Amino acid sequence: MKLENIKYLVFGLVLTSISCSKEYLDVEPKGTYLEENYYSNETQAYSGLIAVYDILGKEARGFENMVTMMNAGSDDHYAGGGGPDDGAGIHAFSNYSITPSTIPTSFWDDYFQGIFRANVLIAKLPEVPMSDATRDRFTAEAKALRAYFYFQLVRMFGNIPLIVDPLPTAEIYNVEQSSKEAVYAQIEADLEEAKLDLPDMVNAATEAGRFSKGAAQALLGKVYLYDGKNAQAAAELAEVNGTPGSTSKYGYRLLDEFADLWDFGNTFNSESILETTNTNQSNADWGFWGSGADEGNSINIMVGPRSYVRSAGSTAPDYAPGWSFNVFTNDFYNAIVGDPRFDETIANLKAFEEGGEIEYLHGDQDTGYYLNKFMPLNSDATTGGGVKELNYQQHVYMIRLADTYLLEAEALGGSGTRAQALLDAVRARVGLTSVPVSNQAIWNERRLELAGEGHRWFDLVRTGNAATVLAGRGFTAGKNEVLPIPLKELENTKLVQNPNY
Repeated sequence: MKLENIKYLVFGLVLTSISCSKEYLDVEPKGTYLEENYYSNETQAYSGLIAVYDILGKEARGFENMVTMMNAGSDDHYAGGGGPDDGAGIHAFSNYSITPSTIPTSFWDDYFQGIFRANVLIAKLPEVPMSDATRDRFTAEAKALRAYFYFQLVRMFGNIPLIVDPLPTAEIYNVEQSSKEAVYAQIEADLEEAKLDLPDMVNAATEAGRFSKGAAQALLGKVYLYDGKNAQAAAELAEVNGTPGSTSKYGYRLLDEFADLWDFGNTFNSESILETTNTNQSNADWGFWGSGADEGNSINIMVGPRSYVRSAGSTAPDYAPGWSFNVFTNDFYNAIVGDPRFDETIANLKAFEEGGEIEYLHGDQDTGYYLNKFMPLNSDATTGGGVKELNYQQHVYMIRLADTYLLEAEALGGSGTRAQALLDAVRARVGLTSVPVSNQAIWNERRLELAGEGHRWFDLVRTGNAATVLAGRGFTAGKNEVLPIPLKELENTKLVQNPNY
């Protein structure tokens, strides 16, 4: 999808294809909402807002989800899968042979689709009959979501267009890229404005998954850190985090047990700040997988072992078979072995296989170390419609409290009493003793605490460590800090490819 305005907003309706003759082109469409006549009441505005939220599903849905893609580019994982040709884009990112032709276009398209939806909604809301408080909240949520989408894009591609109004069709091909500074300024402005009109906390029973002020501040703090504004980052994150180890004013608190974070049923818990929802009720099937209509978690099936079978009397977990993506590297295994988070992070199939307890088909670059945080059990499979492989319901954390603790500690320069307390709290939760705080200690902790959650590659790039750590994978400084812009986005436009691609 090139940078184009969506003329017809379709909500569960199907527009039958028609001939392209002039007489048909002049016919007013029947049975569907146009952009011009939608958003006529609060219910429609809310539907528009939900359509913007739906793009958050990019984190976990479809083969081209954010978590498995970004894991593959880090030093902690190989792409995996059935072989080196099983997913050209994810393998090309993992070995840094990625080109404008092999980058999956959805990593660009999907987030711009969310931005376009947000822009239209923000433009329409002033005329929708509703209370001022509701309008302000919807606007704040749309701005926070737009900020998140732009943050994902600027981190991945760097050199992107900045569009904050509905784009007339005639202007599609005249769009130019903006500076990273301008994009970050817009993200920060959106979040600063959004937090003023968002509730401190949302109603867990009826509003779970929506942006709160705490979530907006957590995202803003992270954005400020990426933008080199450490003082502002620390100030935002301090409000989110509160006293390390205690409950913050927004109700955030580290869970007592690290293992509880990965319980499929423990959704919207006290450690969750921003979470994408997945369900086993969407009846997802192969015919529309990855289209946006499916709402299952695709990470689960992607990281499961291939042709997994337990031997008689085996004590190994009853894992559901999958496609063996995102296997851990031996280097990561050596980093985490002995850490209390090991068992929840790594499914050690190598040990079970050597013990004669299981058999499975080894995929590409298989080390025997699998991503246990997202490994599904057969008991997690849906009993409803659709195919079980595409209907796992595990939610995914986009931001959780241990993440913001460590981000604040880093924003504080990796030194001082509070930074030490923040680092200690993350370690104490899993029974580890204190280590002297420093940026390196914080980065080491992030690697182990957040392993497999899609953060490592971004951390390596933003801290300037990617060229060294990923040199053996083919990473080239001055090039691979960003992804190539998909080739079709450049055709007949004014967009310019990223350097050295």
